Amino acid sequence: MTPPSDPDPGTAPGTATAQATVLVPKLAPVLLVDLAVLLLAGAGASWLVLQARANLPYTWDWSMIPQFLVYTGADGSWHAGRILTGLAATIRLSLWAGLLALLLGTCAGLMRVSLRLFWRLCGGAYVLFVRNTPPLVLIFLFSYFLSGQLITALGLDMAVAAMPQSLQPLAEALFGPLRQMPGFITAIVTLALIEGAYMAEIVRAGVQSVEQGQWDAASALGLSRWQTLASVILPQAFRGMLPPLTSQFVSTVKDSAIVSVISIPELTFQAQELVSATYRSFEVWTLVLALYLALNLPCSLAARCLELRLRRSDRG
Repeated sequence: MTPPSDPDPGTAPGTATAQATVLVPKLAPVLLVDLAVLLLAGAGASWLVLQARANLPYTWDWSMIPQFLVYTGADGSWHAGRILTGLAATIRLSLWAGLLALLLGTCAGLMRVSLRLFWRLCGGAYVLFVRNTPPLVLIFLFSYFLSGQLITALGLDMAVAAMPQSLQPLAEALFGPLRQMPGFITAIVTLALIEGAYMAEIVRAGVQSVEQGQWDAASALGLSRWQTLASVILPQAFRGMLPPLTSQFVSTVKDSAIVSVISIPELTFQAQELVSATYRSFEVWTLVLALYLALNLPCSLAARCLELRLRRSDRG
């Protein structure tokens, strides 16, 4: 019996062409559907723009918008406008609230998987209370309680007023103007309590996604439960928790706009004030939309790059 002959190298291009021909009919319907959706979306957006220009009695005027970002004073020096000041307040609020929410969410999530019933009930009560209550109601409730009662009882406003002169620039860089610091701290704590409940569920799901064998192996090595969590479980669970935690941080940036109802001078509040003063609604809110996108898109892209890097390291 003669052994099978090797395939002719000259037929390789023909074989590849045949395989590509087989793949093209499979991909063609998907590509056609995507193209049709893009064409419909583009046509719908064009129709909306044409209808708005034809029927909306509004004249766009962008000439006054730059002064809302930066302006020059009487001495010729540059100063941050109201939009830029609100953007800085939004960044401060989002960073502090995000860090505090991560701390609260991690503690509450670990309480949810605790072996003790008392801690599980405490963590579950916090999560159920916050997630089943409208954020606007919580904003008003915590504002009246924290800003109106607790901060005054603790003497925080008096401590801020008596702060040494040397520490004031650092405090203003971290928390904004000193006269607004009690309200700003109230907004940070309130937003962190709201977002922390959602992060708690992310942490709980991440810890529970690690297989039981990891717990058993750590126990066989003599590690305590807390040592197992810190050294074995949480590092593995973090890889699965990273995408939802990033999404929740982006939600924190977006949800920071809700504190404008308690007169915190962040980006949305400053935009509302400018619209009331100038009646340039479309220009101001379009600028605010672009600034929120500029804040959130880099966070999403950075988290995506980190996720891909972790995935490659797992495969390696």
